[in-house]
Amino acid sequence: MRLFVALDIDDSIRARLSRFVEGVGDFAPDARWVRPESLHITLKFIGEKPEATLADITTTLEQIRSSAFDIQLRGFGFFPRAKVPRVFWIGVAAGEQLPSLAASVDRQLEELGIPREAHAFSPHLTLARAKGGSGSPGWRKGDRANTGFQRLQKRLAAMPEPEFGAMTAREYFLYQSRLSPKGSQYTKLAGFALP
Repeated sequence: MRLFVALDIDDSIRARLSRFVEGVGDFAPDARWVRPESLHITLKFIGEKPEATLADITTTLEQIRSSAFDIQLRGFGFFPRAKVPRVFWIGVAAGEQLPSLAASVDRQLEELGIPREAHAFSPHLTLARAKGGSGSPGWRKGDRANTGFQRLQKRLAAMPEPEFGAMTAREYFLYQSRLSPKGSQYTKLAGFALP
């Protein structure tokens, strides 16, 4: 099972993001755009794990204590850098509780033998990935200037910074990701309250 931990987003924000993509998607026609129903804010990518580990992962995540917190989605950027864009993302602004939650998830899952993240947590919401490239946000050997997002970058530079709204995160989820020719399909396996 391919697993990850993430926050879902409110339907009102999902609708605004969907309209935004409808307006700018043609400026990067070769990109792989994330379907609106699949949008989420990743806290931790776990990777491939046998189904037998699911109960331990769920029990570990249930032990994490955090409270609800506010999030704003606004702005955009490209990973690993604007000159070598592989991932187009929307910014996620939140207080210290969001990176603290991500760090707790990372630390607790390490006790199950799941490696900790190599890079600092960078909250974002992925909207598109360059065609044929990795969706990983970090720098990779072989990264070089490309034109996949060039027209999109020019279009965005002419626009005011986009704002997609605010929400209160009250729960996070363990998801399963299934790869398919039509893109990844995500299923919520368990939810964890942020009271």
